[in-house]
Amino acid sequence: MASKGNARGLELAREKMRQAGVDEVAIDTFAHYYRLLEHGETGMIAEDTIDPLDMEALADVEVSEETAAEAIRATAVIKLNGGLGTSMGMDRAKSLLCVRRGLSFLDIIARQVLHLRKEYDATLPLLFMNSFRTSADTMAALERYEDLPVDGLPLEFLQNKEPKLLEADLMPAAYPKAPDLEWCPPGHGDIYTALRGTGLLARLIDAGYRYVFVSNSDNLGAVPDARVAGWFAQSGAPFAIEAVRRTPSDRKGGHFARRKADGRIVLRESAQTLDADKEALADLSRHKYCSTNNLWFDLQAMVEALDARGGILGLPLIKNVKNLDPADPGTPKVIQVETAMGAAIEVFEGARTIEVGRDRFVPVKTTDDLLVLRSDVYDLGRDFVLDQAGDEIPYVALDGEFYKLVGDFDKRFPEGAPSLREADSFTVEGDWTFGNGVKVVGDVTLSSPAAKRVEGGTVLAEQEPRRDEHG
Repeated sequence: MASKGNARGLELAREKMRQAGVDEVAIDTFAHYYRLLEHGETGMIAEDTIDPLDMEALADVEVSEETAAEAIRATAVIKLNGGLGTSMGMDRAKSLLCVRRGLSFLDIIARQVLHLRKEYDATLPLLFMNSFRTSADTMAALERYEDLPVDGLPLEFLQNKEPKLLEADLMPAAYPKAPDLEWCPPGHGDIYTALRGTGLLARLIDAGYRYVFVSNSDNLGAVPDARVAGWFAQSGAPFAIEAVRRTPSDRKGGHFARRKADGRIVLRESAQTLDADKEALADLSRHKYCSTNNLWFDLQAMVEALDARGGILGLPLIKNVKNLDPADPGTPKVIQVETAMGAAIEVFEGARTIEVGRDRFVPVKTTDDLLVLRSDVYDLGRDFVLDQAGDEIPYVALDGEFYKLVGDFDKRFPEGAPSLREADSFTVEGDWTFGNGVKVVGDVTLSSPAAKRVEGGTVLAEQEPRRDEHG
């Protein structure tokens, strides 16, 4: 009985996508995942099917300057820019957030690329994969960089969208009062579908490019570095991902492993981990590396892989169950069918990973991350690359009630971020506002039930716990 309804569900979903002008390649790809869902596929990767993965480090690799320069001249850069920063209370492209000196993520990315073009005499085209929600804002913000577009290539292409499916019967969800909420992005694994559907893969090859470097626009550490490009070129690999050593803050996130069945490298996300395997997922001595989401691929290898599979790479399914309206727990449960772009590593024979420094992985997912980025923990060089000033990045935990949303966060740091260069950790409980030139040293926790202000120029230093004598 159910499967009959499901056939109807797929038919309706296809029709809905066509009506919305979604590309046929994307519709076929969605249908592939719909059938997997119908057959009860969960996308789970059990611990007993994988082994831990070891890898070489970029610091130990020799890359000649000539190889590096040659590789970067054959590279195109793509930034994933579809995110709205909704978890931080934003309703426009997250990359428009001011990072420092009045520069946004977009400003810094554009300047990093323009600097590298000069340094290596490279065309280094930059393309943004926007969503239907981030396109207009992003393109308007980039207008000031007249030299950014490269002849014959667009500055943006759009990621696809797909219908949310009701968990109960896999029918496309309807929500007339906010029809926008009937749609979701297919996860960043959609990049390959979108590049093929827009004809961009072929255009890049025709224009003489050989490699593509992809990263998230909220990770300013992901510079299209010539040395990494040189390593990738000389490895001869079709596909590679930069990895970093996992730290305690990465315990809940995904990691690399090797599949026992065929020896391929896989990327296991937390959403693909069984409850019984959560402990192994969190074991940093077993699974040592996580993905930076900085990817390199060979254009020709990508075209061949897509051609061989009828345009569908067949990345592992990630089944994301949410409420139809994420802000209203009373709305029905829906399935968002997602894929992760890094999971493509298992499609390619001979794919590689390489350990890079944490300086290439500076993602901003919360206002805690934003405070570190705005502080003096990083210097912004003339090449617009972030240079980490201290040995360690301090751990920051701000009270979610007062700092989670960007607007509230900005109000409480009206004069800018405190100095965190000498901080080990900085925990704020309660509602604190900070004056100009506050400095944090060592491990500092502020806690107060009432709203308080830290005056400008205050040095907050680690204190021995002391007993209140009146207590």
